[in-house]
Amino acid sequence: MNATTAVHGRPAPGGRTARESTDPWIRRFDPASEAPVRLVCLPHAGGSASVHAPFARALAPVADVLAIQYPGRQERRTEPGITRLTDLADRVADALAAWADRPLVVFGHSMGALLGYEVTARLEAAGTAPRALVASGRRAPSRPRAGSVHLRTDEGVLQELRRLGGVDPVFLDDPELRAMILPSVRSDYEAIETYRHPPRPPLGTPITALTGDTDPEVTPEEAAAWASHTTAAFALHTFTGGHFFLDDHMTEVLTILRGLLKPA
Repeated sequence: MNATTAVHGRPAPGGRTARESTDPWIRRFDPASEAPVRLVCLPHAGGSASVHAPFARALAPVADVLAIQYPGRQERRTEPGITRLTDLADRVADALAAWADRPLVVFGHSMGALLGYEVTARLEAAGTAPRALVASGRRAPSRPRAGSVHLRTDEGVLQELRRLGGVDPVFLDDPELRAMILPSVRSDYEAIETYRHPPRPPLGTPITALTGDTDPEVTPEEAAAWASHTTAAFALHTFTGGHFFLDDHMTEVLTILRGLLKPA
């Protein structure tokens, strides 16, 4: 993913309904208004809704793709980031209430996977359980690691982004572009690193976990531990690659999503 798309890129063309025009959280790049199911896409740390524009293009008209736009990026760049994952989950779940008239499948990568888990718990509690949760590039919530990236200097945060990849080096090397992306990256990392898994029963929603076999952030055991977070079906798919394995395996990931989006 280049950073123009993943962090502060211009949204891809796509109409906006009256419902969207009053809601800063939802972006539909290729609206599929007649689709029988909706795919909710939650970006990684520092990512913006437009990273999921390719999902919308590829999956319409099978699914209406709702890409979530967090505060602090693109047209929301003047808004402060949300530094508590549970607060962010509350806001996303509230935004999705207006779209739950059709079945939902929730997809999230990295931070988005953890957020997707919390959003799914809220949707279940509201009586609108998703058809599936797809947790990509993230260890299970019950397998935390200590982290302090959000407390580092700017150069320390940039070093972490370079280590994981997924951001165009042009963004990391240009002072003005760095100044644009660092606040949202830092707030997202604070949300991740201060999160503590609350005591709760497993979800009733099926979970599919996706992981890269050389991802420094997720071991095979940490990915497999997602199974303990559902009483329903669980599947684990392992791909070659690191934290942003999606870049090289989009075709396979879309095939998995299409299978989950089919009518039950």
